Amino acid sequence: MKRKMPYNPKEITHISEVRVRFVETDPLGIVWHGNYIQYFEDGREAFGRHHGISYLDQKKFGFATPIVKSSTDHKLPLRYGDIATIKTIYVDSPSAKMVFRYEIYNQNNQLVCTGETIQVFVDKIGEGELWLTIPPFFKNWKQKVGLLDE
Repeated sequence: MKRKMPYNPKEITHISEVRVRFVETDPLGIVWHGNYIQYFEDGREAFGRHHGISYLDQKKFGFATPIVKSSTDHKLPLRYGDIATIKTIYVDSPSAKMVFRYEIYNQNNQLVCTGETIQVFVDKIGEGELWLTIPPFFKNWKQKVGLLDE
């Protein structure tokens, strides 16, 4: 009986920064917990622009990638005026989905939040037909950035 080797995903990373705005904080000047999802989005958009897989790139091929799962783990607070560093990590998957992990650091390089989002591919924007196989444009992107050995 042949044993199946475990899948060891490859990763691609991008680092970006955001300054915490007043509107993102509560009356104590601490970032409201729901805004960390927005920071994940900021990191994901910067990742996409940098690596050529932005939402506009996806839309050009007739696809959208809605988030179907998100999680956050808060460790320390960010405060108004802080500069946060967002490490966005694309975790490769053999499935037709995009998995991103996030690490957010404060200006003292302390880890303040981690998280993950999972997105799926839907075509016919507006109708939202779920794709169960990797769309051709995404497979091409994965080859271009070295995630596929083919």
